[in-house]
Amino acid sequence: MFRGINRINLDAKGRLAIPTRYRERLQEYCASELVVTVDPDRCLLIYPLPDWNEIEQRLMKLPTFDESARILQRLLVGHATEVEMDGQGRVLLPTPLREFARLEKQTVMIGQGARFELWDEVRWTAKQEAWLEKVDLEQLKSPELGTLVI
Repeated sequence: MFRGINRINLDAKGRLAIPTRYRERLQEYCASELVVTVDPDRCLLIYPLPDWNEIEQRLMKLPTFDESARILQRLLVGHATEVEMDGQGRVLLPTPLREFARLEKQTVMIGQGARFELWDEVRWTAKQEAWLEKVDLEQLKSPELGTLVI
């Protein structure tokens, strides 16, 4: 499980240094092999390769005649790129993926359980504020959230 928020600067070559606290776990679990892809919210998703393989299989089983499924397949599978951590725990983010997510130097890496999200820091802050304004946690009424205690 990956959790927490990390502020990370991309270097001049577009490399991201994976936070030290995750490196050993990633080396053991997936031999440092990761997949980076895009998210419709204009961030990047980073998965350990074994977890991505399962997601990719589920995505490709979606009905291709369904427009929403095709869009997801094109975005997520079409942009999926295998990367590997180097000896210093860095991964090179391909230029098209950095451009899609509008990543500059300052980024925010958010642990989301089995994956990470990578955001441009300015966009992350703006999105976070918008989400907080949009949702009043006290008024959420759904069976799925009914048993969740915050």
